[in-house]
Amino acid sequence: MDRRIIEIYDDYTHARTPRRVFLDRLARVTGSAAAAMAMLPVLENNYARAAIVAADDARITTQGVEYKGATGSVKAYLALPKGASGKRGSVIVIHENRGLNPHIEDVTRRVAVEGFNALAPDLLSPSGGTPADQDKARDEIGKLDTNSTVANIVAAIAYLKARPDANGKVGIVGFCWGGGMVDRAAMAAPDLTAAVSYYGPIPPSADASKIKARMLLHYAGNDGFVNPKVPEFEQALKAAHVRYEKFVYEGAEHAFNNDTAGPRYNKAAADLAWSRTVAFLKSNLG
Repeated sequence: MDRRIIEIYDDYTHARTPRRVFLDRLARVTGSAAAAMAMLPVLENNYARAAIVAADDARITTQGVEYKGATGSVKAYLALPKGASGKRGSVIVIHENRGLNPHIEDVTRRVAVEGFNALAPDLLSPSGGTPADQDKARDEIGKLDTNSTVANIVAAIAYLKARPDANGKVGIVGFCWGGGMVDRAAMAAPDLTAAVSYYGPIPPSADASKIKARMLLHYAGNDGFVNPKVPEFEQALKAAHVRYEKFVYEGAEHAFNNDTAGPRYNKAAADLAWSRTVAFLKSNLG
């Protein structure tokens, strides 16, 4: 696919381009408004593909839960290993800027299959929860107060640590907007054990010295949105003596892990990053 199309769509998904402008730009590249409209189903997330681990997988149990957050009750999706004995590590899964959708629920189940208690907060809970309309979800994400959102994530740590089947170690993994929230949560939560950020927008680096968790950072080689600020963030992590690993997946696009994201999905990069993520979480969470 013409990379200009992917770049135009990335601009749109990150709320930098109104839908009308996005469609106009897409029409200029594809040759017509009709061609642009025909391209949309290829570009937009197709949640029918979000089932690497089915909701009724016999290895896990799932349920909707709520926990007390900074803004009130936070809705969440909880996935647990079935039949596991003893205490185990816990992982928070932070969604992209489309909210808690079937893809993120699937990722949460993937984490549970690996032997962790997995919780995906719906960070749009303050406005009633994630709407079905992806564009509306993106707009609602843009209205969130960052500090309150981070506080709602930090509250999930306490919720998971209080479970009788938890060993007290909590990790976090997030994607795109959620990757940025992972970095911010690591700065705000000294009791976080491990943090995995997938191509997250780089937060202000002044608080990097507050990070106590081990960090695993995944970036796409073709990501003009995130990559320009990565060196600054990495420098801050080094100055603060944060224990981190960074991997760049050359040739991959932003959102390469999202198997519902059409041409931006890169299976080779996604599989490699996920294998590294699972190994990292198992090493640090027990």
